[in-house]
Amino acid sequence: MAAPLLAAGLVRGVPRGPAALAAAALFVAFVSPLCALTVALFAARGLHHLVLVLVAAPALALAWRCSAPAAATGGLLGLSVFLWLWHVPAAYELAWRSPSAYWLMQAGLLGSAWAFWSGVLADGRDDAPIAAAGLVLALAGQMGLIGAILTFAPRILYPQHLATTEAFGFGALADQQLAGLVMWVPGMVPLAVIGALLLRRGWQRLSLP
Repeated sequence: MAAPLLAAGLVRGVPRGPAALAAAALFVAFVSPLCALTVALFAARGLHHLVLVLVAAPALALAWRCSAPAAATGGLLGLSVFLWLWHVPAAYELAWRSPSAYWLMQAGLLGSAWAFWSGVLADGRDDAPIAAAGLVLALAGQMGLIGAILTFAPRILYPQHLATTEAFGFGALADQQLAGLVMWVPGMVPLAVIGALLLRRGWQRLSLP
């Protein structure tokens, strides 16, 4: 998956930097040891999803700007569905057992995140950055809520990792709590920064005579 994207980045008119970043992020997500680690640790699964949503997808959006600002709303709806779906225990079990379900959910997560960031990063009306910042904060709120559920759940929600976490020195519940912290810290910080930058850009545009 990464190699075709990197090759496409060499085509005239496609920014090489974002295309290379997207290829690198997809390599980390699906080829590097992180991919194998997701089988053992649910926290690694959470980090894997952050790489897709917060690195690969915005890089793809910067490399191939093909969406209007309005696409961000639809992208957020789709991204919300797949984010929550990945954390529903029954759906997670299905993805665990079925390769087709796994790849469908991964494609849905990446594709909807790509659409979301394409709309957020598109240059439209003067007030578009402010609206985009609101959507980014809405995504941050959902990720924060999922992180809170994982961190404070009193029981193990994903028994698929019961037999695999002890090798890393902690139990499955601690792994689940770590996954929640991963969504809170590495997930919230870039979204907060992007939201603040968008608000600043929108304010500057609206303040111009």
